[in-house]
Amino acid sequence: MFGIINFEAFLIAGLILNLTPGADTMYILGRSIAQGKKAGILSALGISTGAIFHIIFATLGLSIILAKSAMAFEIVKYLGAGYLIFLGLKTIFKKTDGKFELKKENETANYKKIYFSGIMTNILNPKVALFFLAFLPQFIDPNYVQSSLPFLILGITFLLTGTIWCLILALFASKLSDRIRKNYKIKMWLDKITGGIFVALGVKLALMKK
Repeated sequence: MFGIINFEAFLIAGLILNLTPGADTMYILGRSIAQGKKAGILSALGISTGAIFHIIFATLGLSIILAKSAMAFEIVKYLGAGYLIFLGLKTIFKKTDGKFELKKENETANYKKIYFSGIMTNILNPKVALFFLAFLPQFIDPNYVQSSLPFLILGITFLLTGTIWCLILALFASKLSDRIRKNYKIKMWLDKITGGIFVALGVKLALMKK
């Protein structure tokens, strides 16, 4: 139906891939543990929003550029790596006065940045674009490869299952860390660990081969 084959196998494979720890998982865990439930949820939603762009790109065939052009791949890869490393260093060297109470205006601004960071982290990861381009066609009838509908259906399905998993991950991680984060010294080290995770993800992305 709709040019999709082995949809059950796609669901199972998608769920397994969602459960497999990756850069997105580490990003969400880092935000949730260091900054709480709302930050974790917004990170997960940001990651999912970024995935929407990849689905659209794959559907329109724009991801083929990354698959065929080494230069385009390298440009996007290093932009993403640089962004992650920037976030990590900023978190590690962030100055704090030990107070956890924030004004509503600042709180809103920070949460917007967290959401936007999640989007950019996903968009600037060429591995995600290539994943959609390589994974989705395996479950599309060859007679329908010219149609965008099966790509959209499979992409949205994968997005929904991934978003649900990311939200569950954020909720559990933040719940376990709520009490820990109330301790100033522990929170300070959690921030540094989170920053270290971001830097490591950036370095990993920079070293990733096409």
